[in-house]
Amino acid sequence: MPDSSPLTIRIETDITAIDAVDWDACAGNGNPFLSHAFLAAMEESGSATARTGWLPQHLVMQDDAGGIAGIVPAYVKSHSAGEYVFDHGWAQAIERAGGRYYPKLQVSVPFTPATGPRLLIGGDETGSVRRTLIAGLEAVAKNRGLSSVHATFLTEEDRDAFARAGWLIRLGCQYHWRNDGYGSFDDFLGALSSRKRKGIRKERQEIAEAGIEMVTLTGGDIKPEHWDVFYRFYIDTSDRKWGTPYLTRDFFHRIGRTMADRIVLIMARHHGEWVAGALNLLGSDALYGRNWGCSTDFKFLHFETCYYRAIDFAIAHGLARVEAGAQGEHKIQRGYLPVEMASAHWIAHPELKNAIAHFLERERIAMKHQIAALSELSPFRQTEEPHG
Repeated sequence: MPDSSPLTIRIETDITAIDAVDWDACAGNGNPFLSHAFLAAMEESGSATARTGWLPQHLVMQDDAGGIAGIVPAYVKSHSAGEYVFDHGWAQAIERAGGRYYPKLQVSVPFTPATGPRLLIGGDETGSVRRTLIAGLEAVAKNRGLSSVHATFLTEEDRDAFARAGWLIRLGCQYHWRNDGYGSFDDFLGALSSRKRKGIRKERQEIAEAGIEMVTLTGGDIKPEHWDVFYRFYIDTSDRKWGTPYLTRDFFHRIGRTMADRIVLIMARHHGEWVAGALNLLGSDALYGRNWGCSTDFKFLHFETCYYRAIDFAIAHGLARVEAGAQGEHKIQRGYLPVEMASAHWIAHPELKNAIAHFLERERIAMKHQIAALSELSPFRQTEEPHG
């Protein structure tokens, strides 16, 4: 960073040391995961801490008047878990060569595969703030001997800024539902091919005939007992699928207290007993599906709770899209189409950087072909046909 710059950077290891108003002024209100309340809940609940391998190292940029010009949520990582952009192969390669991949610096929202800004800018953006924040990330890595810096699930603006700074860009794929001005769920179904339309109707009908009641809760309707039940679902699903739950019970209760109006909790009840739930967060123009869990398996309940009810909510509230989280080609047949995701990577070791650059060049070509092929599986009507 040039000495003549009026911008200075400090590192904060505790988000509560940063004023919530200042943080949110940089983050904006479009994405709930970047809010001070959400990230503070991650840290204060013990979910994202040095003990769990997520040491907060938030960059805070001040202008010459002492105001906050920009922020980057960042963490020193001792592993690659909870990131959803997999770099285990890179770690193994450098360690086989006698190098050390961990610790590294991660620019992201912990345990959250959702697109959003990573270079949080306060006030008008002139370009210099982004450049200085990126230079600050590189300086932190160099000064602390970190192997690399990884910024994941980037917006287009941030991706372009990292690319201009010479970082390596990686492409991935997610599945999003887009609201094409639908007035109802039936309007959405009318845009699908008849076979897919009938399939979804059958799935929803089976849930209703099984006697399952679906309840959508937000704001003050979400009580502590709902969080206790949902946490039990979350733990049960974690035990079955990936072993170690990332989030603590306290995390869910904290976001329930501090950001209830941005939470959409979709719960399923059978014969008076809660049997499943899906946690969504509400942005300015999108609903973000985050966690799901169940205590009893019912056919199609996952689709109803996580996908169809989210679409219902998005249509009712005029949201532009639903982002349903990581992975899952089965989402395509339910109206969630593949979209490109981008991440940016700074690698300290020159030989490893060159090897990764060559790998990413090939991977980007393959990923574009894969997304194009997946898009051919779209359930939407290609030609006019009856809507029955």
